[in-house]
Amino acid sequence: MKYIIIIFSTLLTSCLQPSSHKKEAANGKQSAETPMFQPKNYVCYRTESPLTIDGKLDERAWQNAPWTDDFLDIEGEVKEKPKHRTHVKMLWDDHYFYVAAELEDPHIWATLTQRDAVIFYDNDFEVFLDPNGDTHGYYEYEVNALNTVWDLLLLKPYREGGPAITNWDIKNLKSAVHINGTINDPSDIDQKWTVEIAFPHKVLNELNQNHGAKHGRQWRVNFSRVQWQSTHVDGVYKKTINPETGKSYREDNWVWSPQGAIDMHRPERWGMVQFSDVIAGKGTDEFIYNLDEDVKWELYNLYYAQRAYYKNNRHYTTQLSKLNHTGISSFTFNPVVKTTQSLFEARASRKESAFIWHIDQSGRTWKSKKH
Repeated sequence: MKYIIIIFSTLLTSCLQPSSHKKEAANGKQSAETPMFQPKNYVCYRTESPLTIDGKLDERAWQNAPWTDDFLDIEGEVKEKPKHRTHVKMLWDDHYFYVAAELEDPHIWATLTQRDAVIFYDNDFEVFLDPNGDTHGYYEYEVNALNTVWDLLLLKPYREGGPAITNWDIKNLKSAVHINGTINDPSDIDQKWTVEIAFPHKVLNELNQNHGAKHGRQWRVNFSRVQWQSTHVDGVYKKTINPETGKSYREDNWVWSPQGAIDMHRPERWGMVQFSDVIAGKGTDEFIYNLDEDVKWELYNLYYAQRAYYKNNRHYTTQLSKLNHTGISSFTFNPVVKTTQSLFEARASRKESAFIWHIDQSGRTWKSKKH
């Protein structure tokens, strides 16, 4: 298949930006200069039969599936609580990964009708999927209240140059929106809009071989809601203009698992979804946190420190003490670093783990077995 690659690095970074995913290390140690690692988690149960994608969320499987925590500001609890509630449910079967979202909103509006338009110019709901968790080759989906879809394939995060393949479409994607109220009508007060999506496993496996959905497996996933301040003029919704700039106010970004920065494209900070063979409503499973995630998080902190060091010195370093000025004061898992002038690779492991984790200068992670 041939793809036309369009790089939106300037356009997209204004809104599609990373978040801070935090979970305290199992040993309780954490540098004061680096953010804690506390990703949200969710157990995704099975549905007994395929779902009808109509946006209504009235099927028994959805009624039995748990909601996520309510969304927070993308930067976390340091910011004000979102004005409107947003939360999500997930399900799966052999063919699809299902997502349902409920977005409370007293004034529901949307303008964009062409697929693969820049949907976050409207209020929207967004899904980010990195099944194998290496931060490369991940998927993004956006939809507005008119059910206009933008689906993208990211070969690498924008910080590493992307690119975003925007004319890539999720074949056999199913998506629907249901409005509790009247869209684009300022004369009344609306309640909410609900989104229902079926992502085909076949497509999600294209760049994530050997990491498809199965019992006990975990994916890195996050969700975002973009919300603009709006008013209405002559019966038409308009974005509210900041009189000091003459432009619309900056959008709000509300997310499931906070990013700690206005940037959704830091997949290492997304939440964790664990698949379960238990049928929704017929039992529960416990989310099991993999302590190797603490090793990976330390390697990501090292990666960002190396980037800062390279910016000032035009080379990477094998001497970890030289990274102190970048915000890292100590390492728990004693990473080993190898460098060239323009490349580096670091590796680290927990004593109890069967694996060694690696990261390179592009931020990609992978594991190898201990000998």
